[in-house]
Amino acid sequence: MSLASTTPVRTEPAAHVARAPLKPLDLALAELLARATPLPGFEVVSTFDADGRVLAQDLVSGLDVPAQDNSSMDGYAVRCADWASAATLLQVNQRIPAGSSGHALASASAARIFTGAPIPPDADAVVMQEDCETVNPATGATPAVRIDTQPRPGQWIRRRGEDVAAGAVVLHRGTRLSPASLGLAASIGFDKLQVARRVRVALFSTGDELVMPGDVAPADMKPGAIYNSNRFFLKVLLQRLGCTVTDLGIVPDRLDATMAALQGAGQQHDLILTSGGVSVGEEDHIKPAVQALGELSLWQIAIKPGKPFAYGQVGAAHFIGLPGNPVSSFVTFLLLVRPFLLKLQGATEIATKSIAIPAHFYWAKADKRREFLRVKRNAAGGLELFGNQSSGVLTSAVWGDGLLDNPPGQTIAHGDMVQFIPFSELMA
Repeated sequence: MSLASTTPVRTEPAAHVARAPLKPLDLALAELLARATPLPGFEVVSTFDADGRVLAQDLVSGLDVPAQDNSSMDGYAVRCADWASAATLLQVNQRIPAGSSGHALASASAARIFTGAPIPPDADAVVMQEDCETVNPATGATPAVRIDTQPRPGQWIRRRGEDVAAGAVVLHRGTRLSPASLGLAASIGFDKLQVARRVRVALFSTGDELVMPGDVAPADMKPGAIYNSNRFFLKVLLQRLGCTVTDLGIVPDRLDATMAALQGAGQQHDLILTSGGVSVGEEDHIKPAVQALGELSLWQIAIKPGKPFAYGQVGAAHFIGLPGNPVSSFVTFLLLVRPFLLKLQGATEIATKSIAIPAHFYWAKADKRREFLRVKRNAAGGLELFGNQSSGVLTSAVWGDGLLDNPPGQTIAHGDMVQFIPFSELMA
């Protein structure tokens, strides 16, 4: 027997494969937005129905608003030069309600005028009726008014074009329309608007443990079963952002079922949004399914809650996978999916805005990841912290009115100024 056959073969230990570092939130968001090319096409809708939609045209005014100088008060239109003292009496020889027009003021006269009515020629001020005293005339005489205070040129007059000048761009393409902006569009004559088309989103959850409310009574729930809460708030959040949602329900924890759902959804949608199945367990099939059908370019983010976040493509459709824990799914939608969807619609204002507010609690558990704590403002102007910050405690998102954006490795002392993101900013 040769030496080679009898000498034990020395084997080296398997090399440890280092896990890629978690991607910082800002970098992950920048990568997402870089891939969110605005969708082509637009649709024309009634201005009544355009709330929350993204404008696909510049709105140029064809007129001045207001169209002429008009009164901002009920009162009397006067010429300041006619006033000498508080004893001055001015004859009231015309009455101008809104929607009509008057004639030039005669010397030492005034016009009874109402809010919104055009200023008559030669008048240079309006005196509100609270600063005037009407004088009862004799039968058949012209009524008169006594002005108590000296009028100033221009007072209580809204100038022509002071709101909007003819030819001005009033609302820019990419503006997300609000009730006020819809009123502004109507004020320059737009009864219909060109808006970005709705993003078509396919939504489904994965997990054999998921049960739909109404299908099983609480008393009949099997051990380990949970109601699918994510499906409800994700669908509503998508609809608030103007998306058309195809709800594909709950997909079983099998690779073939996951691949079939993804492949079907990718053919007729702009975005596939899933909840659950993006971790690294044996029953988490989203990652291999997306990789088999397309590409997965973003995997796991350095935030808490919400680390198991994924982005890729399935065919021509974008794919975003959210964590299964409800708070993680809720937070990552607000921080990442919302701006992504706004960018797909061509919106120009997508940055999340935070404000500095003092913390009225202590947070000694610094984490290496960037944390988003559920908090709410108190009557003293500070932030209170929900006691249980677990990613499964959806109560924290109902109790709170926003998120505290806490940097990695940061503890918080009572009175420290922290960055607060109101839910009203994130769910508008």
